[in-house]
Amino acid sequence: MDRVLKRCQISSRLVRECFAEFLGVYILILFGCGSVAQVTTSENSKGEYLSINLGFALGTTFGIYISKGVSGAHLNPAVSLSLCFLGRFPWIRLPFYIFSQVFGAFLAAATVALQYYDAIIHYSGGHFTVSGPTATAGIFSTYPADYLSVWGGVVDQVIGTAALMVCVLALGDSRNVPAPPGLEPVLVGAVVMVIGVSMGSNSGYAINPARDIGPRVFTFIAGWGDEVFRAGAGWWWIPLVATCVGGLVGSLIYELLIAVHHPEPEVTKTVDNLQDLELEVSQKESEKPNQIKVMQ
Repeated sequence: MDRVLKRCQISSRLVRECFAEFLGVYILILFGCGSVAQVTTSENSKGEYLSINLGFALGTTFGIYISKGVSGAHLNPAVSLSLCFLGRFPWIRLPFYIFSQVFGAFLAAATVALQYYDAIIHYSGGHFTVSGPTATAGIFSTYPADYLSVWGGVVDQVIGTAALMVCVLALGDSRNVPAPPGLEPVLVGAVVMVIGVSMGSNSGYAINPARDIGPRVFTFIAGWGDEVFRAGAGWWWIPLVATCVGGLVGSLIYELLIAVHHPEPEVTKTVDNLQDLELEVSQKESEKPNQIKVMQ
């Protein structure tokens, strides 16, 4: 078996990272959308809104544990884009990461639909519906509450994703109080949990373009039709665009209010002091011949 596995080993670092992002997002959506499917099709008899929050939080946690050591566990195009913007991730890798993340979410949605197919058919009376009392498209993607305006939806997603990015950057900031080694995934999952608890009622807290567009494309193909793009006054683009804007906003907030104000590390100060001392010594050495000439 070891020989077979060694033959499957991939030498390309980028391909390995894409596989890790794919599988990490797949697990995130499998548990997250799976929890929505269970709550919805059981009509809240086998779970409730808190169950959904736990599903996405723990899905995020285990998705990060799976992929962090290989790809850094972005699991979110908004996070990848923000890291590129901050200069911490190469732009050339961004499209490959995004494709892997969206494809992972797409296949995870397909898996949930396969697993809950009979339950969905029973719950909806044999029809794949996007709106109404027996709607099931919301199992896979986010849709706005009836009262939510387009502008309100944009604000909702910008704030939620910005909060996510601020917390993620703080947890990884070695010059602040970073998360204890090995506990980063748990704490990021806790961030997702608290965002769901505090910001989920307006539109389901997508805060991740891949989490929304991948399953939405699946529902479009699988029988829910183009209403998945027309519903909510064309809601689909908001969790795609506003989340990326929110990620950039959160990155700027953390960098401008926290990161840029960190004192310089002691090592850097010591090196600078040594360089200043060497410069001073060299200047004094260069002045000695002139002093001798003047004395002569």
